[in-house]
Amino acid sequence: MSACTTRIASLFIAILLFCNAGVASSSQAGTKTALPIVFVHGNGDDASKWIGIIWLFESNNYPADKLFAVRFSHPSARANDTLEESNRSSTAYATAELSAFVTRVLRETHSSKVALIGSSRGGMTIRNYLLHGGSNSVAYAITCGTPNHGVLATDTNLDGEFNGKGHYLESLNHAYGADSEVPRGVKMMTLRSDKLDKYAQPTAISFGAPQRPTGVTVDGPALRGALNVVIPNLDHRELAFSPAAFTEMYKFITGMPPATATVKPESAPTLSGLVTGFENGAFTNLPLAGAHLRIYPVDATESNAPAYEIVTTSDGKWGPFKASPNQEYDFDVEFQDRHVRFYKAPMPRSTALLNLRLLPVPKRPKTAGQAADSLPPHGSELFIARPQGYFSRERDPVLLDNKPSAEEPAGLPIDDAFLANLADPATKSVTVSLRQETIVARPSIDLTTDLPVVDFLW
Repeated sequence: MSACTTRIASLFIAILLFCNAGVASSSQAGTKTALPIVFVHGNGDDASKWIGIIWLFESNNYPADKLFAVRFSHPSARANDTLEESNRSSTAYATAELSAFVTRVLRETHSSKVALIGSSRGGMTIRNYLLHGGSNSVAYAITCGTPNHGVLATDTNLDGEFNGKGHYLESLNHAYGADSEVPRGVKMMTLRSDKLDKYAQPTAISFGAPQRPTGVTVDGPALRGALNVVIPNLDHRELAFSPAAFTEMYKFITGMPPATATVKPESAPTLSGLVTGFENGAFTNLPLAGAHLRIYPVDATESNAPAYEIVTTSDGKWGPFKASPNQEYDFDVEFQDRHVRFYKAPMPRSTALLNLRLLPVPKRPKTAGQAADSLPPHGSELFIARPQGYFSRERDPVLLDNKPSAEEPAGLPIDDAFLANLADPATKSVTVSLRQETIVARPSIDLTTDLPVVDFLW
């Protein structure tokens, strides 16, 4: 037995208990023939990334009680996989957590196998799970934008999880011989972009070093022995969380194209989830107690009376909240005299995965001669976020009251959030649009105490 296998086994029992809080499924009755699907999020992410994709599966009559999303307790990778790092997980820990989650799904659904779909680091964790005994429980595995051959391939830091020449990826890529990088008995597919994946670039442009070779190429996510699918013009996250990616997932698992690539609304969706935090420079998916959540309806103006209100206890849970499928809401999380307000477009279907993170105060862009943290605010501001994708002004212009945002990043899509400066501190509300989503938000003049987040889904 390898050292890695031993570490995974030793962690399994403790993590199985923790994962009881991470399974999310619907009570809707499902067919006995549908395979349970487990969605696996990526580095620093959480289960709520999969809400839109799960809605698309449901909208195509895939039984909701066969759709699950793991929520890793410490979602961020270590700089060195062999060294302890506060609030970050090793490859062994993440794999053990996934193993425990899959075991519970199999027991709950009375199934012998599952399908696994992973975004970015989640795909690497899936592959490690398959390598260490999980392949017997998996029929299909899909990796989406996963840097299967590294973000960089370098002779330094060989214990780095994302190093294509490192010990971890070398073990995953050479476990099955020279002709294949996938295990027998598991049908595997990879999804990659033609050119826009920030972590599959020949130069380190995503890290601010466009002249530095990375040692990897745009086809780095592909695997020998898998079905390798290229979806043009998608960024790193869209390879997992877009309707185009869903279409490929659905076809691969069911053997037929989906009937629709749009979400079918419910008449009375029910929302619930967790409040989580940020510690030691990394996000955590651990519950946050003592957070005061108020949910306000938003139209042209924002209501002063919350439609729902709760103070979280030790489990961090909130809900259920009965929402209108046509109503926008402000999810206002107050903690220690600080507000983080999430403005979301109408939520058309039910979900138990809506994770509300107490985000840190965002840094402002640097200007000549000034440090980012020293910049004073200029009027009112909005923090515009796209957790399921990245911004690029040329490809997807964000509109503020029908005018392009000057602060939206340009070029290769590598940023999932930016600060929009509205100049006029008297601005009461702004209509923000991206693609098919429109959100009305109230800006802030002091982000340290009041952070308004325009939170796009697609």
